Amino acid sequence: MILALESSCDETAVAVFDPARGLVGEWVQSQIALHEKHGGVVPDLATREHLKNFAPLLQRARAEVGFAGVDTVAVTNGPGLAACLAIGVAAAKSLALALHVPVVGVNHLRGHVWSAFIALHTGAPAEFEQRLGGLLPHLGLIVSGGNTLLFTLDGERRIAVLSSTRDDAAGEALDKGAKLLGLGYPGGPWIEQIAANGRTDAFDFPRGIGRRDELDFSFSGLKTSLRYLLEKMSADDVRKQLPDLCASYQQAVVDALVRKTRAALRQGEGRFRSLGLSGGVANNRPLRAALELEAGRDRIPFLAAQPVHAGDNAGMIAFAAWADRTGVDSTAGMGLRIEPSAALA
Repeated sequence: MILALESSCDETAVAVFDPARGLVGEWVQSQIALHEKHGGVVPDLATREHLKNFAPLLQRARAEVGFAGVDTVAVTNGPGLAACLAIGVAAAKSLALALHVPVVGVNHLRGHVWSAFIALHTGAPAEFEQRLGGLLPHLGLIVSGGNTLLFTLDGERRIAVLSSTRDDAAGEALDKGAKLLGLGYPGGPWIEQIAANGRTDAFDFPRGIGRRDELDFSFSGLKTSLRYLLEKMSADDVRKQLPDLCASYQQAVVDALVRKTRAALRQGEGRFRSLGLSGGVANNRPLRAALELEAGRDRIPFLAAQPVHAGDNAGMIAFAAWADRTGVDSTAGMGLRIEPSAALA
């Protein structure tokens, strides 16, 4: 079994994964209530909370499922907030020494890559290898507060990054857009909730950059467009048209993401056997629906990370430590594995 720890940002998380049964336990301590009053994550506060939260979470994990069968400790080793990552790595090294097992460093983005396949394993662990083979090569989209990128996963389980954002991530654009509109943190869920009662075509926001066949993302212009628009509106007009503003702004983000994903599918010329979506913004329902429609047009399965595994979580770290066997590679710094050595010292 694999005991995994995640502390890249503001979620302290622990999980235990058994290849024969799947995730046998997951425990998460959220910090949203703490950071909400600051309008975003405060690194010093996040680090303090990780230091406080890991011990009780690990005690719960040991009490509920036990560590007797654990033969590997996996931990997120980047990217993320340096001090937050350091707490997780220190805890993982201590656990590995206590349990006399190796420690493995897992890249956070690789965790998101594999999070879309967790449900596939949970449904039938014994059939996972065969079912996975039928879904590769895979085209995936990671959309979160800090990252937006398209990647491929080939038959040898090698990851190649096709494109990323040139400036802001989609999740960051949603959060900052919500802040401009006077909404709470995190902003994405607030915008989605209010947008449900608005018109997506009420305001014409930009849809990113480049030619139709260019795959890079850009969201800085979208935020600027919203700011300039709000400067021309009265507070009363903003309040009255808030649902339309949210719906139009959210739709611009969704359209940009879908447009680039569609272009990648077309450039693949039918070679992709599945389409995936992961990252915190993967919980956005309009985005999930739009990408599922794109997969349907190409007659390929759509694999979206389950809500519990879309944001930062230790389950995806444990699963990636088991499923990704390609070792360190050179694809945009997304190397997975640090073997037991001084590398984590």
